[in-house]
Amino acid sequence: MNLTAIDWAIVAAYFVLSAAIGFAFTKKGGESLDEYFISGRAVPWWLAGASMVATTFAADTPLVVTGFVFANGVAGNWVWWCFVMSGMLTVFFFARLWRRAHVMTDIEFAEIRYSGAPASFLRGFRAIYLGILVNLIILGWVTRAMIKILTISLGVNPFVAVGICFVITVAYSVAAGMWAVLWTDLVQFVIKMTAVIVLAIFAVSKVGGIDALKNGLAQHFGSADAALAVLPLDLQHGSSYLWLPGVTLAWFLFVQWWAAWYPGAEPGGGGYVAQRIFSARRPWIMTGLCCILLYPNGVTVAGVPNDHEATYVQAFVDLLPTPWRGVMMAGFAAAYMSTVATQLNWGASYLVNDVYKRFLRREESEKHYVSVSRMATVVLFLLSIFVTWQIGSVGKAWKLLIGLGAGTGLVYILRWYWWRINAWSEIAAMVASFVTYVVGTAIAPRFFPVPTTLSAAAQAGLANRIDSTVLLITVAVSTATWLVATFATSPERSEVLEAFYKRVRPGGPGWADISTKLGFGREPIPGGIIAFFNWVAGVVAVYSSLFGIGKLIFGDVVLGFGLLAIAAVAFAWIARSLRTERPSQQPVGGGRTAEAYAGD
Repeated sequence: MNLTAIDWAIVAAYFVLSAAIGFAFTKKGGESLDEYFISGRAVPWWLAGASMVATTFAADTPLVVTGFVFANGVAGNWVWWCFVMSGMLTVFFFARLWRRAHVMTDIEFAEIRYSGAPASFLRGFRAIYLGILVNLIILGWVTRAMIKILTISLGVNPFVAVGICFVITVAYSVAAGMWAVLWTDLVQFVIKMTAVIVLAIFAVSKVGGIDALKNGLAQHFGSADAALAVLPLDLQHGSSYLWLPGVTLAWFLFVQWWAAWYPGAEPGGGGYVAQRIFSARRPWIMTGLCCILLYPNGVTVAGVPNDHEATYVQAFVDLLPTPWRGVMMAGFAAAYMSTVATQLNWGASYLVNDVYKRFLRREESEKHYVSVSRMATVVLFLLSIFVTWQIGSVGKAWKLLIGLGAGTGLVYILRWYWWRINAWSEIAAMVASFVTYVVGTAIAPRFFPVPTTLSAAAQAGLANRIDSTVLLITVAVSTATWLVATFATSPERSEVLEAFYKRVRPGGPGWADISTKLGFGREPIPGGIIAFFNWVAGVVAVYSSLFGIGKLIFGDVVLGFGLLAIAAVAFAWIARSLRTERPSQQPVGGGRTAEAYAGD
């Protein structure tokens, strides 16, 4: 693809703007660990929300979504759509509890909720496991996606191009920490969302419009309804479509969102969701559907044929004129840099706050810890270069992380609401989930091979069925394991449980004895039944908006506006309930009153 001087000017301007914004916060970010990692707890909600959306839209996202759509139609996106439900749990149930916990990282939570050697081990182990292993996998697949993008789109060495993005990102992340991440995310979000929407418009135009797109999808999937169905149910035959079997849909809708840990959608909150809100977007799906018609056999990347993820990149190479090519290149750079900046800052926070400061050097100055944080950010960057070469399919890497965390989600939810959960519960859940999933994925192909003689749809359906079965088994084994571990080990000491309750005030029947003993009575869960209705309304609002816009795009005007009307009612309910919610007037731990939590 040839970029004109105008295109290159747009890309260059983006880099200069991002770097300038990032470096503008160097002094403020270097004042303390609080400023460097959590922006002094002074981030406005709209900035946190925009940053969270920007982070979840990485360079890999449109590629992976395109691959899902090619294999399983629109419904294949339930692999990540389902996380709306866990995200809304965080918004209405756990966000206020995280604020009350007053920790710098979610890993630090272990030593306010639990005690002794198991709590210390859990904090250190999770910091290293998530901060290094999981974080490097994410950095690796995002960088691998960016290399694929540049391999297809530019006539330059992709490693050099990625290196430029990475070095600029590392520079401002190292210099200013979370303040730089947040403000550059805001700019990056605007650029990349503009780019993907424009590409979707050009892609639909190239295939001949919406009607032509439907006709083409009917040839690929058997019918346009099969391709565009939000729920992959073949009503005519009373079953699910072949390529996305019922067990897979059931996993997405009823299990994955609460049972599986995944960065950005943790059950019980955590990670960068503890700081910023989860959200979801749709424009990649439209382009992905067009790519099925434009590149039915995929494209060849680095000598590897039939790469369907890469068709998204090929689309913008073939379809976009100047200056939109420059905007798209800047958009991909923005998508890449926003995620890398967050992951570097997130991982470094674990290594410094939960390993270095907690176990190695406990009495150093804030300036010292900030310096170490900057070094940790650079080290993570260097390690991620190695991991990048080990990543093949980005979509498979996504599913790997979901599998490794399958079965841990319920523990992360219940640790807020049930006093009997202890450190061994979490340790057992993590170990059992990891071992069961690794063993299950290793032996499943031997016992249930996917015959190559089947059609592509049948092969995809069988593979999805096997994957879902392994995940369900992982959840069952993990749940049984952590329950046994919980009751086979001693509960936390009374003073630890009481200190935690006074600090967080989680309420609910799981803490009734302790709350009564402390003089608070049988407190309800914060928000009570209204929090549950708000969660339902939030889920309805997001899905109705998402699917309503989709229906309008494909010409189903009545249903589209109907869904949007439902979304409007749900949003109005949430706004009204939040305006009328009143905090308890009872005193809470640490000398704070519940009024101090009104904004939590």
